Formats: sequence, structure tokens, C-alpha cells
Amino acid sequence: MTELLGPLRAQSLVEAFVARFEELIISGELVIGSRLPSERELAGRMGVSRPVVHEGLVELQARGLVTLKPRKGAYVNDYRRRGSLSLLESLLAYHRGNLEPGLLRSMLGMRELFEMETARLAARNRTGEHLRQFRELIDREKECDQSSPGAVVAIDFEFHLTTAIATGNLVYPLIMNSFKDVYTNLTGQFFADHAVAPEVFDFHRRLVEAFEARDEKRASAVMKRLLDHGERYLKKSISERNTAVSNERVV
Repeated sequence: MTELLGPLRAQSLVEAFVARFEELIISGELVIGSRLPSERELAGRMGVSRPVVHEGLVELQARGLVTLKPRKGAYVNDYRRRGSLSLLESLLAYHRGNLEPGLLRSMLGMRELFEMETARLAARNRTGEHLRQFRELIDREKECDQSSPGAVVAIDFEFHLTTAIATGNLVYPLIMNSFKDVYTNLTGQFFADHAVAPEVFDFHRRLVEAFEARDEKRASAVMKRLLDHGERYLKKSISERNTAVSNERVV
């Protein structure tokens, strides 16, 4: 209850400025390569101070959406070439959490390539301590409230993060953490179906068995089947939701 009643936070003017321009750039309303009005002009048009505009443009540059050129102004980037990981969250926000087909395919393809490799390396490099952590996760999954999507999403992410840690590669878990919001958005959509969790947890058990045996090939193959299973449920969930929305519009 204490967490639920935490302080309310209004969106700052800088955040509102960044959100407005993110949407304009992602939607294509601001053309790649086009020059934005000067800071003074933007401030006047949008009814904010120049420091707000400047700070907002700096943040947009950090996200790869614009380039600031001294004495020349701000120019719209092709975010596919300049965008950072934080832009993925902006893409999700723009689509209201519903990934458009091309972005969804891209995310699932990246996840398959990355996680099949982390599973293989975890089987090769895991330590006794990693195995202890995996067994503890399996025990927690048995006790998990599978009717609570939030609880399932959290423990599922922890399993995949632990797999990345067990590879021994220091960068892989950082990549996992960078993708956490996007990752849990995807998994949250298919864990809404309570029938999914038992199947996913069974894949986790088989992965741990492969890790224990240091069987790299089996670990990679089980991870592939797990990801294929998740992709099927995710696409089914999205299809059902889109059908429901269409029916609501008809009514």
C-alpha cells in the first residue's frame, strides 16, 4: 500500500517538450534532415523559456533524434542510424505499447539471436553459484502466483538476466537491463494468459538441466523452443486484442 500511495509526479515542461518532438520525429511529420526553428522561436511558439527548449534539445540529441550544430541549429536525424537504446522506450510509448509489425519482428529477431547465445555460453561458463541461483529461481517459480502477470513477468526476467550473468560476459547482463522495459512489455502481453506460465517455467527447468550438464547445444536448442513458444503466444495475444478493438469500433 505504501508503494501504491507514493508521491504524485507531474510531467515537467522539458519532458513535455521532448515527448512532443519524439512523436513528431517518429511519426515522420518532421522530415529527416530538416532544420528546427531556433531556440528563441521554439520558445515563443511553445510558450516556454529558452532554457526549457535548450535542455529538451540536448535530451533529444542524447536519444539520437536530433543533431545540434554550433551556430547552425538543430537538425532531425534518421533515428535508425543515430538512435540509442532509450529510443526503444519512446517507440513503445508512441505506439501506446503496441508494437507495429516491423518493429515487433525486429525485436523478436534480436531477442532470438541474443538469448540463444547467452544460453549456450551459460552452459559453458556457469559456476556452482550460478547453479544455486538457478535452482532457487526454479523453486520460486513453483511457489509463484501464476494468476498474477506482474509476478510472473518479474521472475521470468530474473531468470533470463541470471542466464546473461552466467555467461561470464560482463556486457550481456547490462544489455538485458537496458532492454528491461521493452522486454517486460512484450512478456507481459502473453503472460496475461495464465496458461502460459507453467509452460514457460517448464522450459526454464529444462534449461537449468542443460546448464548443469554443460550441454551448450541442448541449452541453445531449448532456448530456441522457449522463444518460439513465446512468439506464438505473443502474436496470438496481439491478434486477439486487435480483433477486440475492431469489434468495439463496429459496435
